[in-house]
Amino acid sequence: MSQPEHAPSFAHRNLPRLLLEAREAVMQHTRPSLREHGLSDQQWRVLRVLGEHAGDPAGVETGRVAREALLLGPSLTGVLTRMERDGLISRNRCPQDARRTVVRATPAGLALVGKLSQTIESHYQWLESQLGKERLAQLYALLDDVIALEAPDGVSADGTEE
Repeated sequence: MSQPEHAPSFAHRNLPRLLLEAREAVMQHTRPSLREHGLSDQQWRVLRVLGEHAGDPAGVETGRVAREALLLGPSLTGVLTRMERDGLISRNRCPQDARRTVVRATPAGLALVGKLSQTIESHYQWLESQLGKERLAQLYALLDDVIALEAPDGVSADGTEE
């Protein structure tokens, strides 16, 4: 059976699909641990961001959480509401600008980040043992390069102005 004349021809593999497949492959290992602790993927991304910024006494502005956790504002609002209800985060008005909200992980949220990070880090160590330290570092570097290439001018991969 021949292809119609107007059928598209692609010279390259479907990169967005491959990146999604890679994400799902990695998340298949992580999700059972998240579910065991009653967390969705989105809640984990928020907790991870807050864990990475736990040393910031001012907390993290919700716009930054949204960018770094890759969540749209309306989705983030629902996620934060559930996490606050569950005692994992606290929200407060920004003292410098009352129009803004800052978020912090609670001690219970940080304890959960610590517990889950051990499981996740052990999986990353397994990946490193399978791929090799150099190849995993190359993968990280290539992904960083793709993100930088595709980012709007003047905006870094984490969404901050350069």
